[in-house]
Amino acid sequence: MIELEIQSLFDLTQTIATDLFQGVIYPWEVLPNIGSFIKKLGETLPAQEYDRIGDNIWIAKSATVARSADIHGPCIIDKNAEIRHCAYLRGNIIVGEGAVVGNSTELKNVVLFNKVQVPHYNYVGDSVLGYKSHMGAGAITSNVKSDKTLVTVRFQNEKYPTGLKKMGAILGDMVEIGCGSVLNPGTVIGRETNIYPLSSVRGYIPEHSIYKKAGEIAKKQDEV
Repeated sequence: MIELEIQSLFDLTQTIATDLFQGVIYPWEVLPNIGSFIKKLGETLPAQEYDRIGDNIWIAKSATVARSADIHGPCIIDKNAEIRHCAYLRGNIIVGEGAVVGNSTELKNVVLFNKVQVPHYNYVGDSVLGYKSHMGAGAITSNVKSDKTLVTVRFQNEKYPTGLKKMGAILGDMVEIGCGSVLNPGTVIGRETNIYPLSSVRGYIPEHSIYKKAGEIAKKQDEV
């Protein structure tokens, strides 16, 4: 299952949360620890670069935050990030350097690596989005199964338990999610993969692929 491991999905130099991923193998293992990690890391952030706003909220002085954004801690918004009109950040959130959280986008218990874009009417909960990953307008993560049982990750016709009731999606670096797509609980998408618009995705999707629909996944061709 090396494809599901942190080392296969992320460049850990592209997040302020590098230490969060130390000592674990699979990215969903960090989800219960995001809040406590933020509180610890926030206390070490230099006051000349970050403002502490309210209870356990740190915002880089170079970040742009709309007045209408609703932000709850624990939360770190890193340098040059942009939080747009009516964004709703519900706590346990790390917004990476240069990331964009858009109009009416809702986040809860997530890590956004540097330069992630969730710019238009997205919901992202209990998830990790790798460097430069992008969710098209209206794309969302579904983080709870309809029968409320613990989330599993499907990989090569097997189901692997996460031990979590809530888990959304794991996006590797530079993943592109098409508009209006739903990423079902336990979705893991490998690096540099594209998901067609209006897709319903579950399980593991290999890196460097194009997901057209369930059962139809094409390998990207190397450019000559």
